[in-house]
Amino acid sequence: MAKAIVRRETSRGISGSERGFSLLEVVISMAILTIGLVSLLGVFGIAMAATQDSQQDMIAKQLADEAIESIVTARNTAQLQWSDIQNTSDGGIFLNGYQPIWQAGADGIMDTVDDSVGGVYQTLQEPGPDGLYNTADDVKIPLNNYQRQVQIQQVTDASGNVVASLRAINVTVRYNTPRLRQPKTYVLTSFISQFR
Repeated sequence: MAKAIVRRETSRGISGSERGFSLLEVVISMAILTIGLVSLLGVFGIAMAATQDSQQDMIAKQLADEAIESIVTARNTAQLQWSDIQNTSDGGIFLNGYQPIWQAGADGIMDTVDDSVGGVYQTLQEPGPDGLYNTADDVKIPLNNYQRQVQIQQVTDASGNVVASLRAINVTVRYNTPRLRQPKTYVLTSFISQFR
């Protein structure tokens, strides 16, 4: 007699390491990946905008430095008397309030009464495609987007007494950037002494 051999196939149990991903797990991981990539693109956008603003920020810093340096140089060369180093409202030669960035007038000092006579904005000259200054392809950027205010104030000691030989100079440069709707400002504060 022949015995019938019956083979039974048993399904082998699937362990956790052999299981695949479910559709839900794939969708969730894709969503997390998408959020991460969109955030990364946003950071790149912010970095690009900051790079574009950095040139204008640097120009504002230079304009403030230029104003302070012109005052100190005029004092050191005795071009100005101590009484001249004040705003016009206090009897000096420096204009009150925000002023356009004009070319310096006949006295060569920034933000004084004679600057607006010529009515010419200062320009920033950059080298052109050839990378050399003072060639025909140089780029000239007018600084009509900037305004500067020079405030010269008395300094007092701890008791509230005015120190006659010292003044505070606050230079504020206001400018607009394409990215922001409100003007940005750069403020530089320094002190100047009557003594050279």
